[in-house]
Amino acid sequence: MAATRSRAKAREAYDPSFFEKLAAAEDRHFWFRARNRVIGTLAAQLTAGLPAGFRVLEVGCGTGAVLRALERACPRGTVVGMDFFGEGLRHAHRRGSRLVQADLHAPPFAVGFDLVGLFDVVEHLPDDVRVLSDLARLLAPGGALLVTVPAGRELWSWYDEAVRHRRRYEPTELAARLGEAGYAVEYLSPYMSPIFPLVWLRRKLARAGRPPSDAESHALAEGEFRVVPGLNELLDWCLAPEVRRIARRRTLPFGTSIVAVARRR
Repeated sequence: MAATRSRAKAREAYDPSFFEKLAAAEDRHFWFRARNRVIGTLAAQLTAGLPAGFRVLEVGCGTGAVLRALERACPRGTVVGMDFFGEGLRHAHRRGSRLVQADLHAPPFAVGFDLVGLFDVVEHLPDDVRVLSDLARLLAPGGALLVTVPAGRELWSWYDEAVRHRRRYEPTELAARLGEAGYAVEYLSPYMSPIFPLVWLRRKLARAGRPPSDAESHALAEGEFRVVPGLNELLDWCLAPEVRRIARRRTLPFGTSIVAVARRR
């Protein structure tokens, strides 16, 4: 009975039917490629000085696409993925990653991790401070949390509702949530800046039209994962230079997403 309730709550936070579309698109889609560059660059920096055998955990690893980027960025470490949904982990298994199926509030680990990643997960969950606090307990002394979230309340639209977001964050809001959960923020910046005008315009037009039905919203959200030849490569090229500024820990002025590095106080 408890397991059934947990699964029902998890499905309120995320629709596992999206995993199939994600698995088909993530390796080629410009947005996922850009996010993996940012995550991989920061993960490599955060683990560069650690002795071989350090431990990395991705919470909410889904289909395992980011795990592969983490494995490339952290070749001297052990990278583990954890997710609640077996639907996503089935795809991740095909990528050959180390995987655990578990609830993030009851993780089955007896050791701490030097780096914990949470990538576009916390916005789905009702109590973000509790999630961040629970993850702090998974960190080894001196370990770092690397997190990404969707940015900008002004970008809220049917898409967020279809994929079961509960919020989009402003930079100051994410920093405050991390502080409440007991972290000191080491770096925080918006990113995906070049596509911000396109996303803003698309969301504005969507809000001006007739609100789509639930079925229409789901179909439109799946359409966001479509890889459009030519346009996909152009947007990937536009986003590529951003990673150099993030590698230098520069703060970008705006973007459709936010990335943060934080450590337990």
